[in-house]
Amino acid sequence: MLSVLRVHLPSDIPIVGCELTPYVLSRRPNKDKSVISEDVPESAPVDGYFLRYKWYRIQSDKKVAICSIHPSEQATLQCLGCVKAKIPVAKSYHCSPKCFSDAWQHHRALHERAASVVNENGNDEEEIFGRFNSTGSGVINASLTPSQSSGSLANGTTPLYPAAVTQRSGGETWFEVGRAKTYTPTADDIGHVLKFECVVVDAETKLPVGPASTILTSRVIPAPCPTPRRMFSVSGVDIPGHLDLDGRLSPSGTFTVLSYNILSDAYATNELYSYCPSWALSWTYRRQNLLREIVGYRADIVCLQEVQSNHFEEFFAPELDKHGYQALFKRKTAEVFSGSINNIDGCATFFRRDRFSHVKKYEVEFNKAAQSLTDAVVPITQKKTALNRLVKDNVALIVVLEAKFSNQGVDNPGKRQLVCVANTHVNVQQELRDVKLWQVHTLLKGLEKIAASADIPMLVCGDFNSMPGSAPHTLLALGKVDPMHPDLAVDPLGILRPPTKLTHQLPLVSAYSSFARIGVGLGLEQQRRRMDPNTNEPLFTNCTRDFIGTHDYIFYSADSLTVESLLELLDEESLRKDTALPSPEWSSDHIALLAEFRCKPRTRR
Repeated sequence: MLSVLRVHLPSDIPIVGCELTPYVLSRRPNKDKSVISEDVPESAPVDGYFLRYKWYRIQSDKKVAICSIHPSEQATLQCLGCVKAKIPVAKSYHCSPKCFSDAWQHHRALHERAASVVNENGNDEEEIFGRFNSTGSGVINASLTPSQSSGSLANGTTPLYPAAVTQRSGGETWFEVGRAKTYTPTADDIGHVLKFECVVVDAETKLPVGPASTILTSRVIPAPCPTPRRMFSVSGVDIPGHLDLDGRLSPSGTFTVLSYNILSDAYATNELYSYCPSWALSWTYRRQNLLREIVGYRADIVCLQEVQSNHFEEFFAPELDKHGYQALFKRKTAEVFSGSINNIDGCATFFRRDRFSHVKKYEVEFNKAAQSLTDAVVPITQKKTALNRLVKDNVALIVVLEAKFSNQGVDNPGKRQLVCVANTHVNVQQELRDVKLWQVHTLLKGLEKIAASADIPMLVCGDFNSMPGSAPHTLLALGKVDPMHPDLAVDPLGILRPPTKLTHQLPLVSAYSSFARIGVGLGLEQQRRRMDPNTNEPLFTNCTRDFIGTHDYIFYSADSLTVESLLELLDEESLRKDTALPSPEWSSDHIALLAEFRCKPRTRR
């Protein structure tokens, strides 16, 4: 007879909106008594038996509040200032006086922001804190409303069926909430323990055989949700309230571009990010939190880096397809990589099908360029050494899109509006300055060829692993590199000589440098304080315990595009003084960059 040997959960802490899939180990009723971890559904029984699953919510008569700072802890105090300011109640709870004291600088900012926005705009807390906070879950469309969850169940893959109160005992009520192996906690589960039950069932009689195997979770916690970042107009007029792009997605010649290194799960280890709670570092949590954030920005074009191959195929492509995005992907090459092929990350570009159509795709493999370079200029005796230095598996994905919206003011009606978007992730090793610069130069030369063949605006997005003022950044921003630049001193293969060849003709400008050029406006001075006055770039886009600095950029061709607005930058205070990235609120060690562009009217040639 089929028997269950063991049941356990991959995470000790269940989180709203994050799937719970228990690990069930069972033994087949065959001669060798083989052990399996695969599901045995009713549709495919084994020797006349299958596994039946049920989930219960154990609801106590006593209401439990959760700490807003440490969501795995029960709250012991509440900030009355939050209540008076009509800040969402979930943000008012703290687990201890020390917790409240440590978080005060960040918490006080919530009070000040609530007061200023209400005074100036008359907005209520829904507008101030964003649509993600209304349920406390931080997940879009991931949870049922109380009325829905109390009347019916739709978790897992089973159809709707009436909710059932199965037991009342000692001040507790047990609600049956799911009949699938996988269960996704909802806002109604917050503060409650869940129970998973697995039992062997006779396929013919449909009756349980033997005792059920059960496991209890800890209390369900809400998915931590940061205050949504706002968009700032570069004209100096602040865009109030939360990020709401619906009113700006009209056929007016503007479109938005997001660039975000999402931190591959293969790199998100407890050793590297020991300061991040293990449950917040788990992929089941991070993928939902990242999806919520990405979808929330509602960008027309999305450029992601460090997307694992299996995560692209199994999660991001299908999930973003539901939100109207078409997906393109370029996996890194694997000459250096030695792990599982599924763990290789790459660059993924998504675009809204109602805003753009796909015209052409170019894939840049820097390893191939390295082979061509060494064949052409490196002596045979040094070829192996040269390839060892240059071959790093990095890639770029270049996509040509055609806009479906009109460009106001264009005097060429009927002419196609094309946009070329490059998405790349440059080599991370800081000692290989020559390789970084060579990769960026190689990409730019490829983009120059595309620009020469068509009158087309250019966008160059990605994680360049290069600080502002470095040679790669200088080449992108200024079109050339000073021969005396210190980065050029690192060139053991002579691939950067002569320095005069390190040029390009694309009129590229960094989108975020616009913050340094605009006038006075609400919040703009605060944004300028988050910029480096010497380079006009953000003070950081990558923030860990070991490193803080800027590696991510969105460059655009200034002769054909103008920046309309930019997503606000974070500062160290907003990340809390004792926290680095990733964190429960932000699921990557990078922050997302988002810019809105307008196509300039084109003149006849």
